[in-house]
Amino acid sequence: MKKILVVVLALVLACCLVAAAGCGSTGKTASNTTTPVKVPARAPTKTVKVGDITMGYRVYGKGYPLLMIMGYGGSQDIWDPNVIASLAKHYKVITFDNRGMGATTAGTQPFTIQQFANDTAGLMNALGIPKAHVLGWSMGTYVAQDLVLTDPQKVNRLVLYAADCGGSQSTGPSADVMKQLTDTSGTPQQRGERLMSLLIPQGWVAVKKNAQYLEQVLSSATEPTPAESVQKQVQAMGEWFQNGTYAQLPTIKSQTMMLTGTEDILTPPQNSLIMVNQIPQSWLTQFRGGGHGVQFQYPQAFANAVLDFLAAP
Repeated sequence: MKKILVVVLALVLACCLVAAAGCGSTGKTASNTTTPVKVPARAPTKTVKVGDITMGYRVYGKGYPLLMIMGYGGSQDIWDPNVIASLAKHYKVITFDNRGMGATTAGTQPFTIQQFANDTAGLMNALGIPKAHVLGWSMGTYVAQDLVLTDPQKVNRLVLYAADCGGSQSTGPSADVMKQLTDTSGTPQQRGERLMSLLIPQGWVAVKKNAQYLEQVLSSATEPTPAESVQKQVQAMGEWFQNGTYAQLPTIKSQTMMLTGTEDILTPPQNSLIMVNQIPQSWLTQFRGGGHGVQFQYPQAFANAVLDFLAAP
């Protein structure tokens, strides 16, 4: 359990340190999927040279490429394995570590969200992928937004999971949530449990089989997440957040799905509503009862929502 709490702490801090009109469809996904029991194995890690860094990545399945961009403080270990397995039945799923995290070196370039987007584009070039579907989570949605805005030809369909657009238009955590996020009282376990309650709704974690599944998934994360790189990500997010992308969102030509949990108190779901009204070809999928970590709560429903969007006309 201790290992879980460390991982969750890193994930939760993602949002504290900085979260449809359109031509597409709007829908709400119910979240009553049974918690899976089996946790599929992760693919072996490969490496490739990209600019000033060596990037670690994994490939699952075959077919059209689907690139997954991890959020703040996490390595590619953090993706829910059942989500990856379901997506890999239909697509060539590629996960990777951002600069300075996991199996990817820190390099010599400054850590910025735009640099992370450049790294992502460089990985695609190195793997011979001219264009791909792209899915980003939390900070990964910042990277995905910069990627589609600066290299639009590389992005087919775009999934923004637990996203915000930064700037004054975005909605942050409530004062009470911020108080809990910054509360350093108690033992490490007490702090971890308090933070876990912010990542995933308490009612879900209170169910024994759910807590066991979450522990299975997160306790198997073994890649390093160096404190120095995490701190540099904090600075990169802060700089990006000052201006954000709100004014640029109408220029996105890729069909886009905003994916959010209705109980996400770190990146409130209002942010997805704001963005879906700005992006011309956009969908909105909400998971009733889902938190910031909704991929762990309802992996099959999460994967199905992504698959439905990617397969739609």
